[in-house]
Amino acid sequence: MVTCALPYANGPVHIGHLAGVYVPADIYVRYLRMRGEEVLYVCGSDEHGVPITIKARQQGCTPQDIVDKYHKIIDESFKSLGIKFDIYGRTSSKIHEETASEFFKKLYDEGKFITKESEQYFDPEANTFLADRYIVGTCPKCGAEGAYGDQCEKCGCTLSPEELINPKSKLSGAAPIKKKTTHWYLPLEQYEQWLREWILEGHKEWRPNVYGQVKSWLDGGLQPRAVTRDLEWGVPVPVEGAEGKVLYVWFDAPIGYISNTKELLPNDWEKWWKSEDTRLVHFIGKDNIVFHCIVFPSMLKAYGGYVLPENVPANEFLNLEGDKISTSKGWAVWAHEYVQDFPGKEDALRYVLTANAPETKDNDFSWKDFQTRNNSELVAIFGNFVNRAVVLTHKYFGGKVPACGELQQIDRDVLAEIPAIRESLEKNIENYKFREALKDAMNLARLGNKYISDTEPWKVAKTDMDRTATILNISLQLCASLAIAFEPFTPFAAERLRKMIDSPLDWNMLGKEEILTPGHQLQAAELLFTKIEDAEIDRQLERLAAIRAEREAAEKAEAAKMVSPQKAECSFEDFEKMDIRTATVLEAVKVPKTDKLLKLTIDTGIDKRTIVSGIAEYYTPEDMIGKQICILANLKPRIIRGIESHGMILMAKQGDGKMRFVTPQETLANGAEIG
Repeated sequence: MVTCALPYANGPVHIGHLAGVYVPADIYVRYLRMRGEEVLYVCGSDEHGVPITIKARQQGCTPQDIVDKYHKIIDESFKSLGIKFDIYGRTSSKIHEETASEFFKKLYDEGKFITKESEQYFDPEANTFLADRYIVGTCPKCGAEGAYGDQCEKCGCTLSPEELINPKSKLSGAAPIKKKTTHWYLPLEQYEQWLREWILEGHKEWRPNVYGQVKSWLDGGLQPRAVTRDLEWGVPVPVEGAEGKVLYVWFDAPIGYISNTKELLPNDWEKWWKSEDTRLVHFIGKDNIVFHCIVFPSMLKAYGGYVLPENVPANEFLNLEGDKISTSKGWAVWAHEYVQDFPGKEDALRYVLTANAPETKDNDFSWKDFQTRNNSELVAIFGNFVNRAVVLTHKYFGGKVPACGELQQIDRDVLAEIPAIRESLEKNIENYKFREALKDAMNLARLGNKYISDTEPWKVAKTDMDRTATILNISLQLCASLAIAFEPFTPFAAERLRKMIDSPLDWNMLGKEEILTPGHQLQAAELLFTKIEDAEIDRQLERLAAIRAEREAAEKAEAAKMVSPQKAECSFEDFEKMDIRTATVLEAVKVPKTDKLLKLTIDTGIDKRTIVSGIAEYYTPEDMIGKQICILANLKPRIIRGIESHGMILMAKQGDGKMRFVTPQETLANGAEIG
């Protein structure tokens, strides 16, 4: 049973999704099927949650309209790239609602949940509770406007609504208020010891990035997690008194694997989810590790009777031209646009995404590397070898496989290398090391290309046709092995090669010395790959350059909004009166019964004095000690909360309201004059 993370149906899929989840899963499934394994390959669109409702409001349509649109785009994108699931379902289906509701109800009836009352943000004008994404304001970290209540898209920091400066509701623009609400929670802490034994002791073979993230969560201690939320779009909570509440998307989405299996196999679905001899493998990205390794297994354990994942080979993230892929900023290569821009080159994308797969750390996709790998590896090595072998066979032997004669040492050396390549290829795929497995497959192509270049059958044919027959026989056997070895990675090219060979092939034949019998008729030669020209790559780079320029212009405009207007002019004589000097903070304490004031003892180089400053909401006393600052030294003393303050610290303030120190670029002696 192989599942892929359900893509979120509020936009198309991009190369980051493909490299992280769907291409590696497809490689694995194709390999297992070629080995004769019984495999079910399940995926579908994740169609609930707040971002979809936000997009629907923005576009003036219903959430169902949004998910219908993107479900179709995503489904067609996968098919166009040769990623063919047994079922590609959706969580807005009736069978999913029934399955998710039944799952929740069983846990509810058995007392597996706890209830908690909490205060959550509420829009008094729209009369609805607000998810974190429905709350926007100024980021307290970088000052960007429009930061969400869960994350700032500009600096990437994780936030809570309480941290936002001037929070507003995205629905009405009103300032949100706190209001009590009750929800059901899955007490994950009750499953912590079991998870430690099952994963940390029982699955040490999992990828280091997966194992490490799970261990970090467990070491930090698990907490109850809400399984319901106040929202209209989603699976309604199937209990009395839960009107206006739906199942939290993280709870209902993984149940989609089960409901999609039910939809495909209504009478046989339990075989794939409850049979002891079923191996369950989840392919996901790193942002889903916690859900698939901690939360979903805890749900299945609580329900009882379900198999648990044998492995969760999660990948890290793929960047684009050195920058993080961002769907909101358009910084992506969309799958459906790629197949339009590069028709017939689906395998080239699959190949490069596998070669650069972010298996244990983030990796980068660049258009120049894409072009180079296609032209110098797929075209110049794999494609070139096959083309020469098939064309020469047609030229000298009428397209029939010639008989193999007496072997020379070069022939024996080549044949001796093949079993080790096959063994490494199989081992790497079975251990989810697809990058290394692809190298093995390409090494087989390199072996063939070097062999035919070294033996030069086009020259040998002038004097020795028996020797030519032997060289081409070995070359054609290698071509047949390549059709098998590359089927998981480049299925379109493998299919074209199979048609040229015109003979049944299965995985067990890989590497055999005689896959094709003498006299077997080949079909006409066909190019497996074609070159990608500079102009095609330049168009993609120009598109990205335009997106980057637009983004930078928007950021500059945003920064300009944060600059305060210039104050009235002052004379040089006014300026000369100010004595601005460097100083160092020696001690810092909070002023009792205040939230904003710090009492600082500073060394001005002239004396040691006290300054009271309203910076406690931005800096702790610990932040201040040892910091070199600039002060207005000759400001008239002032009593603040009973403390005489001698001077003022120079601070800079942007439109976000946060104060930041004005400090020397390098450490100076205390008391250095600034002017």
